[in-house]
Amino acid sequence: MSSKLTTRPPALTWLILGSLLAVLSLPAISSEPARPLSAHHVIVDGVPLAVWRKAPASAKRVVLLVHGRTWSARPNFDLNVPGEDLSLMDGLVEEGIATYALDMRGYGDTPRDASGWLTPSRAAADVIAVLEWIAQRNPGLPGPYLFGYSRGAMVAQLAAQQQPGRISGLIVFGYPLRQDSAVNPPGLTTEPARIANSAADARSDFIAPGAARRETIDAFVESALKHDPVRVDWRAYPEWLALDAARVTVPTLLVDAEHDPLTDPKVLSRFFAGLATADKAWVSIPGADHAAFLEEPRDYFRRAVAAFMLGERAAVEVISADLLDFD
Repeated sequence: MSSKLTTRPPALTWLILGSLLAVLSLPAISSEPARPLSAHHVIVDGVPLAVWRKAPASAKRVVLLVHGRTWSARPNFDLNVPGEDLSLMDGLVEEGIATYALDMRGYGDTPRDASGWLTPSRAAADVIAVLEWIAQRNPGLPGPYLFGYSRGAMVAQLAAQQQPGRISGLIVFGYPLRQDSAVNPPGLTTEPARIANSAADARSDFIAPGAARRETIDAFVESALKHDPVRVDWRAYPEWLALDAARVTVPTLLVDAEHDPLTDPKVLSRFFAGLATADKAWVSIPGADHAAFLEEPRDYFRRAVAAFMLGERAAVEVISADLLDFD
């Protein structure tokens, strides 16, 4: 094969041998009522980090979900609308996976710390502490998988680089790293701005025509503004310079969506090619955007993620870095 990849990888594509059959053979996600959600708090340096849990009676695997820049765990990962199967947590539990979701500092039910700020290194340290807590609660299972969404994907990568022995694998979706990600944004002040979030902010991730029903979007807006009325303030953006795919040594699944405006195909390609593991896969979700796990292709999304965690995949196809370069 001599051609170079010049566009986003084809929709519904695993870059591993035999995995498509494994994904499609998983049972359909059911529309059963939402499972009980339990709340926990993990104290890290005096701050009670809110961790949400849903689990089957007998789990095969365990995963920690880390949300993105603006919205906390419950709007993203446990959205419940009558007659809809929107909860990613419920979907993963249906596959036999004990599922935990973290509210980072300042998000959802987790307070800000005394500084009022969040930084990449602080967020990664908190994730590592929660992974340790989860492992202690599930001694009979392999180490947790770590799933990061949007900016949470960058946080998850930092945690995976620092403590690979604490996780069984890394899953990143909506990976938003760009050239200017490590530059402090203009107007960053010495005091947290505490800007109010808006309904327009909450609707902004739903852009692909027909990808989500109006009821879904409305429910997300309501939940997002209820749990996250004020935007969390981040600083120390140069800490993102520590991100280095060559330091990711654990099995890794990269997920992107066909219409996601926050991801750069060149960045995704370099990230995937640079991973220091042969156990890696890349799947693109057709017809979806940055909120793929809440949209119409969500079953596809969940099955791909579950298949990776459950080991429903064949040997990794060797893809040379030059084939993933862009012209």
